[in-house]
Amino acid sequence: MHLSVTGHHIDVTESLKNYVSSKIEKIERHFDLVSDVHCILKVEKLRHTAEATVSVSGSKIYADSTEQDMYAAIDSLVDKLDRRVRKHKEKLVDHHARDINKRNFA
Repeated sequence: MHLSVTGHHIDVTESLKNYVSSKIEKIERHFDLVSDVHCILKVEKLRHTAEATVSVSGSKIYADSTEQDMYAAIDSLVDKLDRRVRKHKEKLVDHHARDINKRNFA
């Protein structure tokens, strides 16, 4: 997995990069086919915004979060991404295979 962290009106420190990296690992545990993650951290007055685009198996998943604190925005962003990645993973699973087997025996 390739992770890139950029900042807009903020200096992205090593601690912020490490924090984002440790949180993004949670997404990779749920879904192995994550190939690329691009995270943008923004500061506009008192609004701290974190947004990310995750490339997974041929599609892209986007999420963003705005909070008073950058670390809280990152936490909220990762929670949103995790829900969306799990939902994408469920869409890939063929749930109809069970129904075919029931029809053959009926």
